[in-house]
Amino acid sequence: MSITIYTTPSCGFCNLAKAYFRERRLPFTEYDVSRDYNKAQEMVNKSGQMGVPVIDINGKIIVGFDKNRIDSALN
Repeated sequence: MSITIYTTPSCGFCNLAKAYFRERRLPFTEYDVSRDYNKAQEMVNKSGQMGVPVIDINGKIIVGFDKNRIDSALN
C-alpha cells in the first residue's frame, strides 16, 4: 500500500488526514507543497487542483479529507 499526502503547514484538513492515517497505523509519505515546487507541480498534475490535502492511495486521488473516499481507496 502506498499513501502520499500533499500538504501545507497551515492546512487543518491536512492535519486531520495525517491523524486519521496515524490512528490506523498506516504509513504515509508527506510532501509540503509550500516548500517544494516540484511536488506542488506533481500534485497539480495528479489532481488538477491547487488545494490541499491531495491524497494518493495506490494511484487513487482524493482531494480534501473525505473519510468515505479514503476508506474506499484503502479497501
